Amino acid sequence: MKDSLGQPTNVRAQRRSEQRRLFWVVAVFLVVVGSITIGFVYGLPAAVLGLGCLLTGAGVLGLLWLILTLMERWVNK
Repeated sequence: MKDSLGQPTNVRAQRRSEQRRLFWVVAVFLVVVGSITIGFVYGLPAAVLGLGCLLTGAGVLGLLWLILTLMERWVNK
């Protein structure tokens, strides 16, 4: 454990780290749980097609997250 006596807490870095972690949790949950649910309800062929669609959706979310992150860095310069 680091000895952080006298060191200020970097709240912005903690927030960025938490946002990144939450994004990955949401993306994995969307793809994995969504695919499993589609598989149980509609069968394996639909689950494969649904997996492709869910991966595309997760990619769009990732692209939006990347754009917003780059805009935030650009504004903070």
